[in-house]
Amino acid sequence: MEVRGERECTDCGAQWTYYETGSIECPECGSLRSVGVGERAEHTAGPAELDLQPAIEKIDDETLESVADMAVDQARAYLRTAGFVHAGELLPLSEEYLLAAELRRAGTTVGRALRVSDDEELYVLSLLRSGADGERPPPSEVPDSLRAERGLAIAAAAEAYISDVRRLYDDPEPAVTDVLSAVRARYKRIEALDGDVSPTESEAVVRALRDLGDYLRDGDETALARGRNRFDEDR
Repeated sequence: MEVRGERECTDCGAQWTYYETGSIECPECGSLRSVGVGERAEHTAGPAELDLQPAIEKIDDETLESVADMAVDQARAYLRTAGFVHAGELLPLSEEYLLAAELRRAGTTVGRALRVSDDEELYVLSLLRSGADGERPPPSEVPDSLRAERGLAIAAAAEAYISDVRRLYDDPEPAVTDVLSAVRARYKRIEALDGDVSPTESEAVVRALRDLGDYLRDGDETALARGRNRFDEDR
């Protein structure tokens, strides 16, 4: 949605940036009486961060089910407010977002399972701890029994990212449309297979969208060419 990024409190006169706080409440006096000032810009990115530390701290003291439930709750809270447009500028498809999307699914699956293999437990805990270093485990570490969770997480993230791209570029140039169409076809295929595809295949969707983002932000023609050819390389 388009919002005015700067707000001014009508009670105390304080000014703040809505883009950073995501709130109309005055940070100085707490008043809800404020007005937007300045130009409007498209904005979908929320101020929330993915805080997995409370769940990480319980790993040694609680059951896997309890830890997974905590992680899922944190991931859901983050995903509810996360977006990819900040003050009219397209953001990258971040590891944080992808981690939250996958952890929400993998944590739910493991938390509800009657039996959990060692590989599944280790992987979910690895996902959880990845929140500290900001990188998901590589495709080679995804257990076969949880690859659908990664596939569906990436498909959902791709759909959300493309939606935000369309907010900024409602009439993109043909080369951009080609990449968007190819990505959409691939994530729809992943959804049709309930996510059960090779993690390398689903990861190609991420790389293509990041290539596209590099082009849209910086005009990187090489990145655009990579994005157009990405799925040929990963077949």
